[in-house]
Amino acid sequence: MTDERPQMFPDQFESIAEAADRNDVTFEFVGGRLRVKPVPDGDHAEIVMWLTECCLTQRPDLRLYPGRRLRLPGDCRTKPDGVLSRRRAFVGDGEWSDPAEVLMVVEVTSQDLHARRCDREEKPVAYAKAGISVFLLIDRGAGAVMVFSEPRGGRYESVVTLAYGHVVQLPEPVSVTLETEELKDFSR
Repeated sequence: MTDERPQMFPDQFESIAEAADRNDVTFEFVGGRLRVKPVPDGDHAEIVMWLTECCLTQRPDLRLYPGRRLRLPGDCRTKPDGVLSRRRAFVGDGEWSDPAEVLMVVEVTSQDLHARRCDREEKPVAYAKAGISVFLLIDRGAGAVMVFSEPRGGRYESVVTLAYGHVVQLPEPVSVTLETEELKDFSR
């Protein structure tokens, strides 16, 4: 996060983001700065679908919502690749949701260097400040899965990094086991 003056106010950003999404461009507002999120490629989509299947198989009471927009503390606005919540958690919400119902956020890195850095450095801070229990980062560039958990004081106390091929246990309240060998097929 930055201590610099934000580029704009959050409500201004929301108007820009909503208009841009209709044109296949995604913007986020992290650390007081406008961030461009690249349009996902086919491998990215396969990873999100793989994770959706893992979650639904093991936790049929939960849903992985792709691209759900979140209003985070500190005037931060993100559009994670996946938001894991209880079924029907966002009924009645508009385009933006409060993170109170979110059990886990998921980001899958792109090939864009700046977007990858934001996923690795800025978003863990933003999601921890929001009190989101688990942040799962599937880092295609590193060929690894990072599990951030135990948010306290604006940071995650626990960060576990495992290379693709390992079994990854997502902690409570998610409680899902990921067999990550298949991820090797989707990272180049």
